[in-house]
Amino acid sequence: MDKKRAVPTPGQAITQLRRHPRVRVSAPFPCSFSVVGLKRRWPAVDPGDLGVVYDVSTKGARVMTEAVISPGDRITLSLQLPNHPSATCIELATVRWGKEQTYGVEFEGLSPAVDTRLQKFMDHSSKHMAVSAS
Repeated sequence: MDKKRAVPTPGQAITQLRRHPRVRVSAPFPCSFSVVGLKRRWPAVDPGDLGVVYDVSTKGARVMTEAVISPGDRITLSLQLPNHPSATCIELATVRWGKEQTYGVEFEGLSPAVDTRLQKFMDHSSKHMAVSAS
């Protein structure tokens, strides 16, 4: 890291700038979402509101979708975590960045139950990946 400018050197950017550990999932899992404040005339899910989660932490996720969303948009997310019978609902998240069809979202105000569920998923995934890597 360049200490004068606090700029990470190549290969350090992700590890130095992340405040919360994340898990890159071995098999991406589906999610659905909607932009907060938009009212729909029909209850059907628009295929554009579906996505795939590639990594997740207790504070956010990286998702890929064909939906038109932008940094600053506030969304609700429903994550279908692997090996969980029901979806995990994130009531509020903010889109922080986007590149092509991939977006970083930050979760806000998680309930203790959702936070615990995400932490357990991350712990299980980390152990599984460590065993798989050896």
